[in-house]
Amino acid sequence: MKSIRALVLAASLLLALPAVARDAGPTAAAHVDIGGEVAKPLHLSAEDLAKLPRTRVHASAHGTEGDWEGVALIELMHAAGAPIGEALRGANLRLYLRIDAADGYHAVFALAEIDPGIGGAQAILADRRDDKPLAADEGPLRIIVPGDKRPARWVRQVTAIELLKAPD
Repeated sequence: MKSIRALVLAASLLLALPAVARDAGPTAAAHVDIGGEVAKPLHLSAEDLAKLPRTRVHASAHGTEGDWEGVALIELMHAAGAPIGEALRGANLRLYLRIDAADGYHAVFALAEIDPGIGGAQAILADRRDDKPLAADEGPLRIIVPGDKRPARWVRQVTAIELLKAPD
């Protein structure tokens, strides 16, 4: 009988873990790794992201509008020492960002696409929506691209951003 009670107690504790993790708040584990063809690979925590220049955008996904806040992807590339601005020419025009999500989803952006001097597409790594941390099902970090007609590249639960070079 004791073993059955112990088993029931262990099972109930395991079932409670996701609720405990949700209650800890979605920004508790917010971090993103930036690597690949950058001069300075980064592991950015929520505190690190809060220190970078912040951007707010108004955008709609699936009919739901919201105000999103985070760091522009171009700012993240600047912080990592990616070739942007005047350095974005020649072979560097083959560079692209691969955004990785916790569930294995990926999306791609050309580096030139987000550079203000070339494409100027506004894309941010958001950590807040309507002045609140992102909900656990979409955060703690999410890519928001207000100019996209369909939010297919609005990657949820972002874990990494890799700057890669397309082959010749």
